[in-house]
Amino acid sequence: MKTAYIDCGNGAAGDMLIAALIELLPEDERAAFVSEFNALGIPGVEMSIAPSVKCGITGTHVTIKVNGEEEDEHMHEHHHHDHDYHHHDHEHEHHHGHHHAQDHEHEHVHADGTCHTHSHHGTADIAHIVNDHLDIPDKVKADILAVYGIIAEAESKVHGMPVEEVHFHEVGTMDALADVTAVCMLMNRIAPEQVVASPVNTGSGTVRCAHGILPVPAPATANILIGIPAYSNGIRSELCTPTGAALLRHFATGYGSMPMMTTEAIGYGMGKKDFDTANCVRIMIGQTI
Repeated sequence: MKTAYIDCGNGAAGDMLIAALIELLPEDERAAFVSEFNALGIPGVEMSIAPSVKCGITGTHVTIKVNGEEEDEHMHEHHHHDHDYHHHDHEHEHHHGHHHAQDHEHEHVHADGTCHTHSHHGTADIAHIVNDHLDIPDKVKADILAVYGIIAEAESKVHGMPVEEVHFHEVGTMDALADVTAVCMLMNRIAPEQVVASPVNTGSGTVRCAHGILPVPAPATANILIGIPAYSNGIRSELCTPTGAALLRHFATGYGSMPMMTTEAIGYGMGKKDFDTANCVRIMIGQTI
């Protein structure tokens, strides 16, 4: 049986899962996939890939830019925790360089003093973009919306609000939508018959978000990981993001140690930060015995 084994010993984040899956494609198809993805027209989104080395291991790092701008590591994937609690007539400024895990700003101020206004998106808006604007197979659309459903449900539990009232910040939404879309496209292309994931290393410490400083795993991540084997080995950083957790929950058919399998290809998806252990997600693809 064609099996993918996801090693989550250093957590799981959307961009790292993309990079590991891209490495499972034949080398001559990787750039073509990036071009295909960029041609989808997710608002403002552009993906690029580059080699990356962690602890002497060479892998791939994926960069997602929204309107030419990459979210810093403290903001990345945390716009999921951003809800429309403020009135829209308030103006909130976000200055680049400040370490906000997420921002609920309506007026976004750039380093050069220019600004533009962001809107907020709910799950219905995400469904509209996916169903009506992305030229991808119906199965991939269904996977994307299922992953978003997992995230929205977790957020609704954390904040005690109906799923349909969960809102995402525009820039964070496009960044996360890019991660989810790319992973779903790649999983559809690689088409494993089963996906086994290791227990998930969540990391530890705290993460700053719009509502204050929260423990790691962030509350939404912790909710998504209910029923999934998880642990922390003491690394003080957020290793598993809400998007990464939701993708694992959707695609993994089981959790545990690596099954007996004949490996055909290995992909290393690298994160930005450096730790004593290699900051990567490793995915092996092959046939179980």
